[in-house]
Amino acid sequence: MLRGVNVGAHNRMKMDALRDLCGSLDLRDAQTYIQSGNVIFRSKDRNVARLAKCLQDGIEKRFKIGSDVVVRSVAEMRAIVTRNPFAHRRDIDPAKLLVVFLAGEPSIAAIAEIAKIKTEPDDVRIVGHEMFIYYVSGLARPKVPWTTLMKKLKTTGTGRNWNGVVEMLAMAEKLNSSA
Repeated sequence: MLRGVNVGAHNRMKMDALRDLCGSLDLRDAQTYIQSGNVIFRSKDRNVARLAKCLQDGIEKRFKIGSDVVVRSVAEMRAIVTRNPFAHRRDIDPAKLLVVFLAGEPSIAAIAEIAKIKTEPDDVRIVGHEMFIYYVSGLARPKVPWTTLMKKLKTTGTGRNWNGVVEMLAMAEKLNSSA
């Protein structure tokens, strides 16, 4: 997942060009989901940090875009869906649930700083390398923008709404099963 790609007029990138780049980096069978830098691919390399760095460097070289890249395996995506702290609630609108995929696990001190921020009526939960935020009034009208929370965590990341997370997992599982 690429951060800040095709948002407004900045960091424009065609998804077919991103898929071509993946092929040139030996990331096979690349597929993209919507226009915001979600790419699903196969790789023999299982080191997600190395894959993220490879893709990030390739994007900067080819497109002249400095975009943070966060990579999750199919198993990690499955675990994220399973660990959704809001899954037990019936009143959750999936379009209002944001998952922020963090590049690193935040420190206990950083998590404590987040806990001090008054986010009500919105609800913020950090589980491993992900921050789940339920925006009661929707993602367009947050009380505290997720970018503000990210500054406290002292790590980079990129957010996706729950519907997109579920769709990307389905795409990855289908690609994985056809191997």
